[in-house]
Amino acid sequence: MGSAKPKVKAGKSKAGGASTFFEDPAPASRFKFDESRDDADTSSDDDVLEKDEVEQKLEKLLFGDEEGFQAGLKSHGGQQTMDLVMRSDGEGEDGDAVEEDKENLENVADDDLFFFDSGAAEGPGVLISQPETPHSDEDRDELDHTYEPAIWADSDDERMAVSLAGHQRLRKLRITESEDIVSGTDYIRRLRRQYVRLHPTPDWATQDPNKKRRKRASSLDSQESVSSGVDEMDTDGETELSVQPLAKLLQGASDLIRGSEDNKNGERPKLRQEVIGIERLKDVGGVQPSAIDSLTFHPHHPLLLSSGPASTLWLHHISPNAPSPNTLLTSLQLRKTPIYTSAFAPPTGNRIYAASRRRYYHVWDLDSGKIEKINAPADRKEEQKSMEKFRLSPCGRYVGFVGTGSTGGGMINVYDATTAQWIAQVRVDGRGGVADFAWWQDGNGMVVASTNGEVSEWDIRLRRVVARWTDAGAIGTTIIALGGQSGRPQLGGDRWVAIGSTSGIVNVYDRKPWQGVARDAEQSKKMDIQDAIPSNPTPVRALDQLVTGISSLVFAPDGQFMVMASRFKRDALRIVHLPSCTVYRNWPTSNTPLGRISSVAISPQSNYLAVANQQGKIRLWEIYG
Repeated sequence: MGSAKPKVKAGKSKAGGASTFFEDPAPASRFKFDESRDDADTSSDDDVLEKDEVEQKLEKLLFGDEEGFQAGLKSHGGQQTMDLVMRSDGEGEDGDAVEEDKENLENVADDDLFFFDSGAAEGPGVLISQPETPHSDEDRDELDHTYEPAIWADSDDERMAVSLAGHQRLRKLRITESEDIVSGTDYIRRLRRQYVRLHPTPDWATQDPNKKRRKRASSLDSQESVSSGVDEMDTDGETELSVQPLAKLLQGASDLIRGSEDNKNGERPKLRQEVIGIERLKDVGGVQPSAIDSLTFHPHHPLLLSSGPASTLWLHHISPNAPSPNTLLTSLQLRKTPIYTSAFAPPTGNRIYAASRRRYYHVWDLDSGKIEKINAPADRKEEQKSMEKFRLSPCGRYVGFVGTGSTGGGMINVYDATTAQWIAQVRVDGRGGVADFAWWQDGNGMVVASTNGEVSEWDIRLRRVVARWTDAGAIGTTIIALGGQSGRPQLGGDRWVAIGSTSGIVNVYDRKPWQGVARDAEQSKKMDIQDAIPSNPTPVRALDQLVTGISSLVFAPDGQFMVMASRFKRDALRIVHLPSCTVYRNWPTSNTPLGRISSVAISPQSNYLAVANQQGKIRLWEIYG
């Protein structure tokens, strides 16, 4: 069979462009024809058919042509003067177009001649000329917050466009959900506004520097005086409450009064022996910056007063069932005055006494919010060099301060609680001076314990010691306390007297038999009260559960139990049932977090027990049976 070479015609487009067909360089052996075909068929296969109109149109759309290319270049060159396309030979033969371009370039700003092509604006930092997002007047006022003018400004901020919707962390800066592109200046304003929302300006940074401050005296006493103003406070944002009266502090806090009234109306259940029902509550406030040496409940409201060497009086609201239980109500700092003793003044509790190792003390009037500094009488300088240890009488008429002990004895100075005038002086002849003293329940006298264990009964109406007796086996008396009600008015009406010593032993005495004999002596007028009280009485119970010196002895107001504690050993605390004088064995346990106990307080309803330690923590428990 023979082979034939196909003939290929070159077809040119009507536009005069290059041919879209080419000569096939492949060998002729690729094309084989059947010789049996007739000549007519063979001649028709040798010629390539002409392109019809549809094929030419599709070819132009797909590959383009020279006329379309030239037209595209012309249309691009007419947009701006910064074109990169050479004009055709027919344009600008006289140089008019070139001269016009030069004149236009001379009047164009440098910023318009050059720009950075960084692609689409997908995030912050892209320099694209974008119009600023329109806002209402209220939105503009919110964005233009009262900021100080910037020291340096960037000219590119106005031409920067930032996409808020394109970045997840920037969506919070949008005013409306549909908002997206903002200018750089607007973006900066929104960032500053968001920062102020998350970090508000503190109060100390907004105070007026030209505000007049309180005048300070130049003497040393005035420098150590009370700092009741806002500038002297250290109470974490509660400075305004420190000088407010108690009525404003309790304003709106109806649960304070309602809770105390409910407890008064309800009868206290009788406590059983050996096993006590007790439950731990939320701790009172936070950790204070020093040990807590004094702890006292308010006589009517659920308030707890605490103080220590940190020179601050802390007033907490006892509310175990509140959403934020036992929170800090207010506090008051006494500059350069490490507080040794503080207490509410009975019977109303509307005043707080605070004293340190100074020749003066402070009285905080809760009704008016005023703080008064009271100095010791000038004629008692040698007898009252320090006023750190005092006791307020339950009647609220007197306050007694332990004076400077003379050789071989000690004294207590009694002042009027209202006028601060000196009234009387109690002298004891026991060796080592005064260890401690406690007022009778009616406020008409006191018991004074000397360090050697001698106890003196002093009557303020007679201004003399009416009886003396000695604590059994006393070795270094440290503290004395009265509690319970005997139902007899003699000797103040207190039934129990407890005396603690350095050996850790607590002797409990029942004064009810003594009061009966004293009543008979008063009626017969033939006996002295001294004859009614034995000089060496026998204690009802000698408690030896603690082995270190007793530092706290507190009787419950209802007289059903007593708490004794020592600060010289961890977890050294016991609760004693009365009148059986037995120690509860189920509490505290080895897991009870007491620490080194520095102070103990029992609420007026005898249902709360507060224990403070040297770490500055106040634990709270509820006693229910």
